[in-house]
Parts: sequence; C-alpha cells; structure tokens
Amino acid sequence: RESALMRAVLRALWRLAALFMLSALALQLYFVARIGLMAVVDPQSTTFQRSEAWRLLVEKRQILWAQQWVGYERISPQLKRAVIASEDAEFTEHGGVDWDAIEKAWERNQRAEELAQRLNAQQERRAARLPAAKPVPPPRVAKVVGGSTITQQLAKNLFLGSERSLVRKGQEFAITMMLEALLSKQRILEIYLNSVEWGEGLFGAEAAARHYFHVPAQSLGTMQAARLAVMLPAPKRFEKRPNSAYVIGRAGTIAARMGAVDPP
Repeated sequence: RESALMRAVLRALWRLAALFMLSALALQLYFVARIGLMAVVDPQSTTFQRSEAWRLLVEKRQILWAQQWVGYERISPQLKRAVIASEDAEFTEHGGVDWDAIEKAWERNQRAEELAQRLNAQQERRAARLPAAKPVPPPRVAKVVGGSTITQQLAKNLFLGSERSLVRKGQEFAITMMLEALLSKQRILEIYLNSVEWGEGLFGAEAAARHYFHVPAQSLGTMQAARLAVMLPAPKRFEKRPNSAYVIGRAGTIAARMGAVDPP
C-alpha cells in the first residue's frame, strides 16, 4: 500500500515537472515570436511603459505621456554615438552580454558594500557614545551599479518587471540572446532609442529632443545628445535639473568619447 502511494506521488510530481517545463518552453516561444515580429513591426509599448502608465494613473489620476516613434534614419547620429559611448561602449562588438563590464560592476559593488559596512560600524560606535535621546542617522546602503548592455536594458524594458531575482536575471539573459539572434544591431538600437525613458511619462528620442531642446531628434547636436545620454541611468532625477553642473560636466566627458564610436 505504501509503495503504491509512493508511486502515485512520484507520478504526480513528474506531471507537475512536465507541466512546468512545457509552460517555460511556451513562454520562451512567445518571446521568440514577439521578437521575430519586431524585425518588421515597431513595438507599440513595453512592459515598463505599461507599468509606468498604470502608476501615473493610480498616483496622479491622469497619464501625461509623450512618445513619438521615428525611424533609425531620423535619429541624430550624434545621439546614437552618445548613448553607446555612455551606456555600452562595446555595443557593436559583443553578442548581447559584456562579461567584462559585469565583472567590473561586481567588483565595484563589492567595494561599495565593504565601504558601507565600515562606515556603518563607525557610525554604530559613535552612536554608542551619544546620549540616548539623540537621533541616530540611518545606516548607509551601498549604491549598486550594473553592467547591463543596451540589449539587456531593452530586454528588461520590453518584457520584464523591475524585481531582482536570479530567475528574472536568467530570463533577461535568454531574451537578450533572442534579440541578438533575431534582430540586427541597428534595429536593437532603433527600438531602444524609441522606447527608453527620458523623464516621467517621457519616452523615446523624439519626445526627449523636443521636450528638452525644442528640436526633432534628427537635429540634435553633440552636446545636446551627450546631455540626453547622461540622463539615461536616472531620468526622473535628472529631469528636475537637466542643466546641472553634473549633467554638463558628464556630458563633456561623453562628448569627448563620441568620436571613437561608429554606430551600426
């Protein structure tokens, strides 16, 4: 009787495992089909854009939105150079993942974590000597930097949420490989530049160029393009001060690198 019960349990587990694998395979085939279609059809929206639209609707009871798709030839070559120089210098060379950049980012994060731990330990020692009524500053949190390529960023924005987990990262890698296999570098960059966020409710190069500089995306000059590239890692923060000293200084650094970039 126990043996029969064990066999029944094992059969049920095998069925569940088979169902899980079939579901995972179906999901990957869905991604392949969607990406294959993007070779000829411009995507209307991304998962990130839809989540932002929902957030704006819930928080502000309205959706203030600016986005206009423009073809690759109608985006300034300077913006293409600036974004590659700033976000992914090896974009035209790697196969979707820049392992050297990931290793360097991991090393920087380790150093940042160790520094945060040392500073927190010093803060705790100082707090122990303070009167009990005196407020204690919150502990420092290490700033995490990423080594994601343009293709990885596009994979995440197109299909994935913002949660951090090994499963989500693995899916990001899989979608990245699909993008690189099914689309040209030029098409990947075109979709990226038309869908990336440049401020709250502000998406794509055309909307960003008109919002910040009152010109179409094809007319962006070197410094204008470099300033837009600076904003990409944190657009909601930089849109409040697009002319800050940091943005201008960092844009100068990017502009100096742009001459070495040959867009696809």
